[in-house]
Amino acid sequence: MLFLVIFIVSLICSYFLPWWFVAVIAFAAAWFLGKNFGKTFLSAFAAVFAAWVILALFKSIPNDNILARRMAQLFQLPNWWLLLIVTGFTGGLISGLSALSAVLFKRSFTKRQ
Repeated sequence: MLFLVIFIVSLICSYFLPWWFVAVIAFAAAWFLGKNFGKTFLSAFAAVFAAWVILALFKSIPNDNILARRMAQLFQLPNWWLLLIVTGFTGGLISGLSALSAVLFKRSFTKRQ
């Protein structure tokens, strides 16, 4: 459930809002739906990783990957698809840590027995 919420909302909002807004989306979704540390981090990481790779492919495929190839050369990567993986990993890490922060923040306010 958490994966789908973060995936769909970040996929839609990435067209209109800045890149860092995925952290806000992951934080809000994990605040309401997150329970476990590991599952929450992995769900947010996988959702934004997949969303950013899909969005990058939608932008890259129509121009025959010209910009992706040039950026891969700039970063000294052998292939343009490695740039997609680096992009997805960056977004996934940002959202995963944001979701983990939400669960830890929520847990700090709950009463333990």
